[in-house]
Amino acid sequence: MQETDALELEQTVSKLLYALATCNAGICESLLTHLRDRFSLEEVAAVVLLCLERLLWLDAAAFVWTVEQLIPADLAQEIRRISSLILGKQLLANGFQPGQDFSLNSLGQLLMSVPAQASLFGSR
Repeated sequence: MQETDALELEQTVSKLLYALATCNAGICESLLTHLRDRFSLEEVAAVVLLCLERLLWLDAAAFVWTVEQLIPADLAQEIRRISSLILGKQLLANGFQPGQDFSLNSLGQLLMSVPAQASLFGSR
């Protein structure tokens, strides 16, 4: 984030987290618009990812509401892209081969073999 220090980042995440926990679309959309005006789509997606992780532990119902009702398509696509990159890096670090053990489809969704899935998410 351009010239953003750790304290400002934490304050931004906290503001959005509390807004999401209210499940008030007007407040959340206003704050997301403000963040989009200030930061790139990738940076906003990163902040939303941090908030979603915290929100999942804080209030599962608000998490579901946020995912189902609030996140616009372009932001959701960027979140998927970032998530796929992170998971791909973890798979590489675990010794899996791109194109053989995992790949991305035309929609940007990460496709994984059963062993690759097990390495990330545990056996099911």
